[in-house]
Amino acid sequence: MDILGAMTSFPEIDWRTATNAISDVIQNRPLPLRIFDQIHMKAGDMVVQSQIVARWADGKRLAFIGDGDGISICVPFLKTQGILNYGPTEVMVYDFDERVCSAVERFADRERLDGVHATLYNCIEAFPGPNDFDLFYTNPPWGASNNGESVCVFMERGMEAVAHNGEGMVVIADDSELAWPQQVLSRVQQFTIESGFFVQQMTPRMHFYHLDDAPKLRSCNLLIKSLPGQSKTAVSEAITDPKRLENFYGRSTRPHVRYIREKKRLEYGKAHEDSYSLDLYR
Repeated sequence: MDILGAMTSFPEIDWRTATNAISDVIQNRPLPLRIFDQIHMKAGDMVVQSQIVARWADGKRLAFIGDGDGISICVPFLKTQGILNYGPTEVMVYDFDERVCSAVERFADRERLDGVHATLYNCIEAFPGPNDFDLFYTNPPWGASNNGESVCVFMERGMEAVAHNGEGMVVIADDSELAWPQQVLSRVQQFTIESGFFVQQMTPRMHFYHLDDAPKLRSCNLLIKSLPGQSKTAVSEAITDPKRLENFYGRSTRPHVRYIREKKRLEYGKAHEDSYSLDLYR
């Protein structure tokens, strides 16, 4: 599908209503942990991205390999709100952050989003299945310090989710003025071909992020598809090669944490009592 062409032919949506709906998702999602390269997309770009993903995944089963942004919730939520009339039939989120999984499950339960689920999973472990999704989506750690190997690990799990017979959308850094995003993009395209997939299309420099040290850094959508006749019986294995795990979340970091656990259950849109104190009249 020509996503670039489709963007210009999308039916007009009510942007105010759509942005307000996205703000509900933003209120629900946990704060990012930069130590694990969690960086959140800005609201306006989330509206555009949700529309793109919804059209791309219309009528399909979609696996998210990680989802700190909350796009997995935005897409079905915009549909149930009547803002979009297309979207996936099923969404499953695989994330090692229990806060993310809980946020997905809570929001889906509250808004009665049928077919939306999340499970706790660390991508360096063997993929738990099922392996019958049509599409996968991932916005992984961007691999600035490991030449994109962390991106490749997340992509590998997405490829396993579709049994090497489907399509994927990979969101990675895209900046023509910096060397490392170009090097990562080259490595990712090479890995795509090595894995029996090919690059269908790239939509460059699309998204902005809440990133204090690089506010102008953007990301692209890279659409990949499996070559015909790919095997569906590939066995998933844990990632143990130390070279693939080096600098996984940034310089001098390795995946030593299996899961991020949620300590306290946050209420929708309310500040937790640990985030403030009160001075009282005497």
